[in-house]
Amino acid sequence: MSKQANILLVCSAGMSTSLLMTNMEKAAKEKGIDVKIQAMSSSAANKYIAKEDVDVLLLGPQVRFLKKKYEKKLAGTHTKLAVIDMQDYGQVNGEKVLESALQLTSEIDK
Repeated sequence: MSKQANILLVCSAGMSTSLLMTNMEKAAKEKGIDVKIQAMSSSAANKYIAKEDVDVLLLGPQVRFLKKKYEKKLAGTHTKLAVIDMQDYGQVNGEKVLESALQLTSEIDK
């Protein structure tokens, strides 16, 4: 992957995903992976994806009901969309969620 992957985590207020974001950044640093990870509320995310090129948008389990809305919004873009695994989210497993996100970015290049 040549460019830095831009991963966006979305939850209802952006609070619960911020700890996960920190753990993902730590895992990326340990693995020497250059990645940009942001966590924000759904309303902030809507503004962000209108301006920024996002590779992967991950929804927190508590906002998985927004998936259809984001599928429509992201149609025609290369952005991959997924819901964070409930167990990984609950355990704040940054390494596992980072792996899932990077797997999705590798699909972009195909």
